[in-house]
This record gives sequence, structure tokens and C-alpha cells, in this order.
Amino acid sequence: MFFGLTFEKVLLIAAIAGLLIGPERLPRYAELLAQTVKRVRAFAQGAQTRVREEMGPEFDDVDWRKLDPRQYDPRRIIREALLEDDTPPAVAPERVIAPPRPAGPMVRQHFTAAEPPPFDAEAT
Repeated sequence: MFFGLTFEKVLLIAAIAGLLIGPERLPRYAELLAQTVKRVRAFAQGAQTRVREEMGPEFDDVDWRKLDPRQYDPRRIIREALLEDDTPPAVAPERVIAPPRPAGPMVRQHFTAAEPPPFDAEAT
């Protein structure tokens, strides 16, 4: 139906609203709801007419399903982008060489929070 609600759920919501609102105010709220739905429909129809007028004959050529934001699945988009380039690279990528390790044994130094580590000007 709308917003993923089935007819049974809408009927249950209407019954609960009828009990909460009460029989004396229910007709007035039902009339307000009907007027609101009519206004929303008129607004949507007016917007569609205005877009059709501004776009001209190109309006009928637009594939509106391609512009539907519900079709965009980030996982699918990434998968297609990664599989898009099927040709292998012409040159093999260079091997990444790790930086040399320091000579000698590694000595761990522990400092307290009150005593910051010494600054080594030669290392920078």
C-alpha cells in the first residue's frame, strides 16, 4: 500500500485512532485527513505538470526508473566499479620494499606521564 503498510495494518491504525479520538470528533478528523490527501495530490499533480511544461518534449524521453534513488545499492556500485576494468596492467606493479630496520637490539624505554620522552634532534 503506502510506506510499506498493508491493508490490515492501516485498518488497525484506523481502529485505534477511532478509539483514541472518540466518536464525536472522528468525523471532523476524517474530513481534515481527506482534505490533506486532496491537497497533497493536487500539489504532486501541479509539480508534475510544471516539470512537464519546463522540460518540454524531453520529459517523455527521460527514463525515470534510472533516476529512482531506491535502486542505488552502494555494494553493487562498488562491485561494478571494481570489476569494470578487466584488462590487466601493462607493467607489473613495483614491489614495495620495507624501510630498513635499525641495527642493534631494540631497547624499550618506559617514561612516566610526568617525564616526557627526550627529544632527539638527530632523528628529525
